[in-house]
Amino acid sequence: MTNENVVELKSRNQTRTLVEELLEERKLVWSAYCAVSGIEEYKGKKTIEELVQDFCQITIDYISLGHFGVYQRILDGTERRKSVMTAAERIYPKISAATEVVLDFNDKYEHLTPALILNELSNSLSGVGEQLANRIELEDELIGEMLA
Repeated sequence: MTNENVVELKSRNQTRTLVEELLEERKLVWSAYCAVSGIEEYKGKKTIEELVQDFCQITIDYISLGHFGVYQRILDGTERRKSVMTAAERIYPKISAATEVVLDFNDKYEHLTPALILNELSNSLSGVGEQLANRIELEDELIGEMLA
């Protein structure tokens, strides 16, 4: 095996590991989303404020892992596969737009008040849930190209 092939194999293994980690983070995000939004009955002892904070933290971790881990090769220009680059050029701007919605949610709910929870949380969760679902669909498409 040539040196170039060894480097490519190592790079693909690292990508696969990061993708697996991203998918695990994604599960945590959806679990936290379901708890805070009431989609699934939450049986723990946390307050809504704690659930929102947990959700915000895990979504930031998830977004950071995607951006600084999985997508970094693409953003750095070190990805050599044309199919991945073509998909990324089409998909990444949409992922970035969804990311902005999640970051805005995090900023808005960083400091909760009862009025904010009562008057805005439900609508905000609906919007952020929709954007997370969109992001996941886009990520799956890009990940499919990356792992091909």
